[in-house]
Amino acid sequence: MTETVETTEERRTDQINLSSVAATKVKNLLEQEGRDDLQLRISVQPGGCSGLRYQLFFDERTLDGDVVTDFDGVAVVVDRMSVPYLNGAMIDFVDTIEKQGFTIDNPNATGSCACGDSFH
Repeated sequence: MTETVETTEERRTDQINLSSVAATKVKNLLEQEGRDDLQLRISVQPGGCSGLRYQLFFDERTLDGDVVTDFDGVAVVVDRMSVPYLNGAMIDFVDTIEKQGFTIDNPNATGSCACGDSFH
C-alpha cells in the first residue's frame, strides 16, 4: 500500500497547501532542533491591523478537530476554527535580499495590511 502525499505544484482548494521549498525549510528547522515530534501549526486569530492575523509555529499538541495534512513527511496542522479561512492558502518560504521567511498566499483574504501579517 502506498501513502498518498500531496504535491505542492497543485494547489488544492479544500485544504492548506505547503510548497516544496517551505517543506524543505520546515524539515531543516526540525533537524536543527533535533525534534521529530513537532508539527507545523497554522491558525487564524483575531488581531492585527486588518482584523485577523496568522500564527505559524511548531507544536507537539494535537487538539480535538485538528486537520492534519502530510506534505512529504511534514505534518501541517490547522485547527477546526481556522480551516474555512485557510482552505486554498499556500504556505511558501522566500529567501531574498528584501525578505526571508514564510509567506502565506491566501485566496480567502479580501485585503491585508502593509506588512502582510494580518488580513480581512
